[in-house]
Amino acid sequence: MNVLPSIVKPFFCMSCRTLSAIFGLSALLGAACENSSPQNSPGNTANASTNINAAYGTPVIDGSGADTVWENTEWHLIDQPWQGPLILPSDFQGRYKVAWDENSLYFLVEIDDDTLSENTTANKEAPHLADALLLFLDEDASGGERTNYNAFAYALSLDGHIVDGMPDSAWHVFDDHAWIRCIRRDNTHTWEIALRVYDGKQYRTEGENIPKRLKAGKKMGFAIAYGDRDGGPQWENIIGNLPLKGQDPETPWKNAGIYLTLNLLR
Repeated sequence: MNVLPSIVKPFFCMSCRTLSAIFGLSALLGAACENSSPQNSPGNTANASTNINAAYGTPVIDGSGADTVWENTEWHLIDQPWQGPLILPSDFQGRYKVAWDENSLYFLVEIDDDTLSENTTANKEAPHLADALLLFLDEDASGGERTNYNAFAYALSLDGHIVDGMPDSAWHVFDDHAWIRCIRRDNTHTWEIALRVYDGKQYRTEGENIPKRLKAGKKMGFAIAYGDRDGGPQWENIIGNLPLKGQDPETPWKNAGIYLTLNLLR
């Protein structure tokens, strides 16, 4: 059971429910959501690449992106169609930045989506029923078929849940793996995320799991995408940061070998 710090009170809004906390070894899970305006400037946007560099630094997880580490980090696009018909910029645009420190990976993600859809069903562990941000991480860049937890495929839904679509076709809840703050302004919502990294080969479904300590020079397999639902029964589109080149849209959930390489720089 998650314990909320007394200084953080959870509540829900039409755009998202998010989780936030002061990050550290003893940080606890919190939740908050706001309608506000991102403070960071757009900066430069890099083209798709097989290598993504993560800058060293610790941002404040407040959804603003107003941190020195983000100012010195380039944007990368989420613009590769994985599933669904051609999507127009007026319907969806996405971009992201990555940073790291010894405790966590950090993501700043900016999504422009003309229609935000939340999961209103009783099954909150089915992220494909609503808009969701998708993070794929292969901790040791070993690639290969996803079995057990050798690579994680997180879905961050607008109602605040973090789940992983495992090879057994079940969605497993991992709400304590990330701290998130989401700020929405009109059709733009900015996610700021602190993600703990686990050794998937040693990960246990029961008992305590210790996050990895990160260091410069480490390489990980990585992909990011967005599941966009505009009123249909499930995602009409999935847009990612790497080309699938005609492969099955479910390939990122099955095979970590297609992920990009995330480099931790210092």
